[in-house]
Amino acid sequence: MRIYKILPRAEWSAAQAAGRFDGSAIDHQDGYIHFSTAAQAAETARRYFAGLPDLVVLEVEGDDLGEALRWEPSRGGDLFPHLYAPLDVAHVRAVHEAPLGADGAPRLEWA
Repeated sequence: MRIYKILPRAEWSAAQAAGRFDGSAIDHQDGYIHFSTAAQAAETARRYFAGLPDLVVLEVEGDDLGEALRWEPSRGGDLFPHLYAPLDVAHVRAVHEAPLGADGAPRLEWA
C-alpha cells in the first residue's frame, strides 16, 4: 500500500542531501515519522499544513519499510502508518507538488 508524507520542500532537499529523512519537528516530538494513506492525506493536509507554502508529498510503498512501519490508531480511531526509523530516500517512489488552494489548504492533486 502506498503511504504519503507531507513536508516542506526544504526538509525534502535536506533529506536528499543526507540520503535519509529523519523526520519533521512533530515526528521528533512523537518518536516516529507520521505518514497518511491516500484516503487520510487530504484531512492531514488541511489540519496540519494549511497556509504553509512550498510543500511536497512523498509517496512511499509501505511494504518496502518492513517491521519499522506500524499501523496505529490516531485521528478518529483510524489506523495511521508510523515509521519508527529514518526513511531512506531510495524508498521514495514519487514526489508530488502540494500547492495551496484558495482556502489555504494544500491541494493534493495526485490523490
